[in-house]
Amino acid sequence: MIVTVQKFGGTSVSDEIGRRHVLRHIVRERNNDRGLVVVVSAMGRRGEPYATDTLLDLIRRNGNGLQDRERDLLLSCGEIISASALTSLLNAEGIPATMLTGGQAGIITDGRFGSAHILDVKPAAIRSHLETGKVVVVAGFQGRTEEGEITTLGRGGSDTTATALGAALHAEVVDIFTDVDGILTADPRVVKDARPLPVVSYEEISNMAHNGAKVIHPRAVEIAMKAGVPIRVRSTFSDGEGTLVTYSEAARSRPGWTDRTVTGLAHFQGVTQLSVTSDNAPYDLQLRVFRAMAANGISVDLINVMPSAVHYTVKEADTDAAIRLLRELGFEPRVIPGCAKLSVIGGGMNGQPGVMAKIVEALTNRQISILQSADSNTTIWVLVSETEMAAALEALHAAFELHIA
Repeated sequence: MIVTVQKFGGTSVSDEIGRRHVLRHIVRERNNDRGLVVVVSAMGRRGEPYATDTLLDLIRRNGNGLQDRERDLLLSCGEIISASALTSLLNAEGIPATMLTGGQAGIITDGRFGSAHILDVKPAAIRSHLETGKVVVVAGFQGRTEEGEITTLGRGGSDTTATALGAALHAEVVDIFTDVDGILTADPRVVKDARPLPVVSYEEISNMAHNGAKVIHPRAVEIAMKAGVPIRVRSTFSDGEGTLVTYSEAARSRPGWTDRTVTGLAHFQGVTQLSVTSDNAPYDLQLRVFRAMAANGISVDLINVMPSAVHYTVKEADTDAAIRLLRELGFEPRVIPGCAKLSVIGGGMNGQPGVMAKIVEALTNRQISILQSADSNTTIWVLVSETEMAAALEALHAAFELHIA
């Protein structure tokens, strides 16, 4: 049986209009004689009754006293409610359907409540229902341990559920339905000329997701890449094909592929730059700094290490703690709050001269200062002031002609 996995996010299933669009996509795939597994997120966003953040707010208003195990029991309810509603709608429309929790669908995890990792997928129950012609609706974001405890997979967990099931079922494709028309060259809320990409490689979208693009969770991409299952990122509210995500070799043979140096831009806001310098630096300055950050659970990023200095960034929420720790070590750091980390991403930049020169030229022409930079073989990062972030993204988007198909 050829199997398609569809995943619908919270905005897609939050109201009757959205669910009717979901129904349309399900009917289309069934008409193509596909075995169909549908993964759903909790309905809506914070403030709507069954959204995950609303359930968390409920606990905060009632003493915030749940342990991690009990918190996962509560949070799993959002997706179960969503799956129940969609299954009811399908059956009422004459489409045979059944629903499964993540655990019933065979998703086995470790015991890290709140951020569990999938250890195995045993899809026998799904296959049994597919063989009877039913659409199988699965509650995303959750699994169970070998001992039967319910766990949740953390942010983006429904994406991970979908690609993990796609891998286990050897699906022809995993369709991730969202409220945008695929993967765009930049955030359209910031860059007005951002455009959808017809096809990208797993590596490119994984880098975009890790660096701030929120269209799909990077862990989901990694699972699909390992299994070789193509992903399509599509809009619930249109019939467009969206963006195909596949191996770079396969992507090059697809319609819409262009031999580009840069594929897209991503960004993070709320970043603080910390610099520790000393003319008489102790030989272990770097070790002392990063050991203190690690011991106190502070994640560091955009790291530059020199013999007598270190420069790095932390999240805004960790700034005060990081400064305190550095002062306890006897250092007086230079602090630049209110920064944004911009990522220029593309599989074609590896070994290509002139990419950094073009970045510097684009930002210099707009009188935007680069506070720090770093690079890998597929990504160049630059740190700028948050107040200049939008202008910087627009300048880079234009410089690499990302608005041109």
